[in-house]
Order: sequence, then C-alpha cells, then structure tokens
Amino acid sequence: MSRPPQTRKDHFAPRRSAPRHAATRGRPARAARPLHVVALGGGTGLPVVLRALKDPIAATGGTLTGVVTVTDDGGSSGRLRRDYNALPVGDIRNCLVALSDNEPLMSRLFQYRYRGSNGLGGHSVGNLILTALADCQRSYLKAIETSGEVLAIRGRILPSTLANVALQARLQSGRVVTGESRISRSRTPIIQVVTDPPHPRPAPGVLRALREADLIVLGPGSLFTSVIPNLLVSGVARVIARSRAPRVFVGNLMTQPGETDGFTSADHLAALARIAGAGLIDYYLGNSRPIARALRRRYARDGAVPVAPSPVALRSLGARPIDRDLLREDRVARRIRHHEGKLARALLKIAADHRSASGS
Repeated sequence: MSRPPQTRKDHFAPRRSAPRHAATRGRPARAARPLHVVALGGGTGLPVVLRALKDPIAATGGTLTGVVTVTDDGGSSGRLRRDYNALPVGDIRNCLVALSDNEPLMSRLFQYRYRGSNGLGGHSVGNLILTALADCQRSYLKAIETSGEVLAIRGRILPSTLANVALQARLQSGRVVTGESRISRSRTPIIQVVTDPPHPRPAPGVLRALREADLIVLGPGSLFTSVIPNLLVSGVARVIARSRAPRVFVGNLMTQPGETDGFTSADHLAALARIAGAGLIDYYLGNSRPIARALRRRYARDGAVPVAPSPVALRSLGARPIDRDLLREDRVARRIRHHEGKLARALLKIAADHRSASGS
C-alpha cells in the first residue's frame, strides 16, 4: 500500500527536554514559528479542532494532521462496511470537509445525503466517493489524499488504522457489548473498551506524525467511542507518552448520555489512563464560561449536564487544568458548541508558552 508523502525531517526544529506544565499565564508568546500539530479523535469533535487550527497553522507554515478513529458501524459508514467490507469513512469525510479551503460546492457535495431509506437512501456522497476511490486505487490512503486534493484541504487526514476493527466495551454489569453504535446507546457505565482484533497496526504515517508533533490534541468528542479507540492502535499511546510536545485534552462541554453520565473533568482523564495508560496528558483545557440556564434545561431533558471541573483531581492525575471561555451558544438552534476561534487561541497559547519555557 502506498505511503502518503512524508514531510522532510529537517523541517522540524529539534527540541530539548523541557519541564512539564510550562506556565500558561503571564509570559509573552514568542514570534510565530512553524507548528506541527496532530489532533486525534472522531465524530463531531475532531472537525471542530481541525477547522479551528487550519488557518493559524497554515499561516505559520506548519502542518496539521488529523488522526481519525475507524470503528464506526452505524449509518452510511456502517452499511458500506457491512456490504463491501469497507473502512468506515464517515468521520474521515467530515474531517476532510473541515479542512477544505475555498471549495464550498465540493464540500456541500461531499456532505450531501440521499433521502429515503432504500437503495442510496441515507448514504452521503462523500462516503460513496471515498469507498469507490479506495476500490479503484487499491488504497484508502490514496483515496483520502485524492479527495483532499479535490477539496483543497489545508492539512492531512489519516485513519488511525487500516484494519477492519470492531469496538467492544465491558460494562459495569459484566456484559460485553460489541459495536460503536450499541456502546453509545448503552446506559450502563463503561469499564473497559478494546478493539477486535486487539492492537491493530497503525496506518502509515501516524506514528511519524506523532513523533514530529509540536502539539498533540485529544478531544473533544465521545470519550469511549471517538477518542480512546485511537489510543488502542498499536504504538499510538506509547509514542504520545514519550512525546516532549504539550499534550492537551480538550474537555467536552457536556456529559454524554450513555458514555459519561455524571463524569467530572478528572473522571474523563481517569478513564483514559485506566484504558490507554497513564502519563498521556499534560493539560486539560476546559470551558470556564457558564452555560445559559435555558440551554442547560434543554440538555438536561436528554440527560446531559455541564462537565464539572475537578482541578485537584486533575493535578493528581498529572494534568494541569486550564480554564478558558470556549463556548459558542446557538440560542436559535438551542445547542452549544466549542467556539473555534476561542479554542484555537487557547491551544496556540498553550503551545507557545510550553515552547517558550522549554527554550526550543
């Protein structure tokens, strides 16, 4: 299988060993230099990070790589996976569109979903194009690269693995649930998640991107079905644990019914450490702005509440809590999201201060 084009190593400035948790307040940031960022996740969370960072990273001459989970088994991706033994590409499609630059028509085309429930009903055009390209080119990496050229993306998208993997969860009741969609619907607390087969090989380019990263971002998104599955790919958690780059976990704004009911900020990192290993996160970036009461009531009807901060517990897990206003409220649609501009500024500030303190 063909490897994607690799970035020359001499484009990356060497780093010296740095103390963890560089101060994030009170230090002037250095002049912008190329920053090489890797963001891991899936679902709706990873595209938010990619949209937030694509312009500022491109402006410095840096690189932005999205590493996408491939355990989806629902919707259009799930149908293509079952019918054609295809890699689930729905999250990959969303990330490609998030990085698209000045291609609004092609972006709308990739996101177009056929109506109805029979035949093409429910399928998105982008999923069909990616699956067809992979079949024609005999390579998912080439299919993603070709789609990226069509969409004029700023950055690179890589699946975390090319293996056909299923996600399994062991629940507090002792029951084992197979399949990302079934896990998300479960209302019993999740104790463990694994892939079947276990420890799949990483896709070409994933480990190298992580080794050369100046900033590694995990989340936001579904903890057990979007973020952690990337860390179950062979070598990924180990490389992140050894990285000298600042490693930031972007906290969710709300708990997720069926996955993180009642979770505090520290509960998220405790689950990540229990399943993928300790020492993976330096900073927990959480939202400090209160959510409007009407929006809280709307989410409460679905069983979601704001993620409660737990700074003392976070520090005991080795992560420094950083609280910023990250909120974007859409009172017409009655929903909340991470504000992309605020999120980008917070992440870049962490990276700049960490780099400044390390002298690299």
